[in-house]
Amino acid sequence: MYTPLKGFRVLDLTNVLAGPFCCHQLRHLGAEVIKVEVPGRGDLARQLGADTDLNDKNMGISFLAQNAGKKSVTLNLKSPEGKSLFKRLAASADVVVENFRPGVMQRLGLDYETLKADNPNLIYCAISGFGQDGPLRDIPAYDQIVQGMSGVMSITGDADTAPYRVGYPICDTIGGLTAAMAISAALAGRERKGGVFIDVSMLEATLATMGWAVSNWLIGAVPPAPNGNENMTSSPSATFRTGDGLLNIAANKQEQWEALCGCLDKPEWLDHRHFRTREDRKKNRAELKQALEAVLAENSADNWAEMFRAAGIPSGPVLGVDAVLEHPQIADRGLIADFENVPGADRDIRVVRTGMKLNGAAPRVETPPPVLGANNLEIYGALGLSESELETLQAEGVI
Repeated sequence: MYTPLKGFRVLDLTNVLAGPFCCHQLRHLGAEVIKVEVPGRGDLARQLGADTDLNDKNMGISFLAQNAGKKSVTLNLKSPEGKSLFKRLAASADVVVENFRPGVMQRLGLDYETLKADNPNLIYCAISGFGQDGPLRDIPAYDQIVQGMSGVMSITGDADTAPYRVGYPICDTIGGLTAAMAISAALAGRERKGGVFIDVSMLEATLATMGWAVSNWLIGAVPPAPNGNENMTSSPSATFRTGDGLLNIAANKQEQWEALCGCLDKPEWLDHRHFRTREDRKKNRAELKQALEAVLAENSADNWAEMFRAAGIPSGPVLGVDAVLEHPQIADRGLIADFENVPGADRDIRVVRTGMKLNGAAPRVETPPPVLGANNLEIYGALGLSESELETLQAEGVI
């Protein structure tokens, strides 16, 4: 398997999602990822998820989802011994990733400037809600807060429901992907440029992915609006009711519209004064939707999708998470990882890998998400600490 980041060591000091998701990507690309966790409780995600039994075992589903293949050590960064031990770890690392509030690592005496004194080539990535400077730098931020402040919620839903929260932590996820991209680029350029401090703002990372909506305002002075399931750049490009299930149709090109009229045996629509051109259809999208749904009621979403795709019209049913995970397109491409009898969880688990293939293979890791502190002996032993020293540190609450 192609592992472009093999040989690089990453210290993952992060909690819950943005940081762990970043390091999840790096681990699947081959990096050694050592999760540095608070003694006794670890990453908050260990207590989060839909299965309360796993939460009680400190192996919550939210943790299992983002931490396969990582190693776990425990360390109290507030203790003098813990600070000293972390500095030794950082001197052995290529990357440090943290998502504390800005200023926390400086107060601990473990900030980038301090760590790079012993490791000039260190790549240090700080992920936060709003960035390391600016008037909002010190306020706490979770995904929903950033969704609201970024404008995402203002354009999600329709005129009756917006502002509406996106159904998964999209800003955390975008922040994590942005961090993984920046770290990978820094590793690629480190031989020429040396170490670097990376400042990832979830707010800015999210805005960067909203290019069309943001640019409509910046360039066209058109304020983005919530359009529900309608694509305001074209019509018919939306979600439609059928005889069985919902169907997405994206006939964005004129030739696709013409093919759709052919599939529906409605050649008269081609010369209809309300449907003739893209602009005509956009202005009369409500009338067009009513006409389309009257015909689509004659068959199921799956059957229509098959017919439309054969004619070159982008379309597909609206699926639930359970249905798409069972679809052969997902089941056959290696996205899902299976781990048997996972320690700590005491059961088999299934989690997603990454959304890519390298040389035809989905990146994968061999070990399941770790029990808290599972690798203390391995990692700290490699720094020269004996078992008796580790027992003392554990008794003192340092690890």
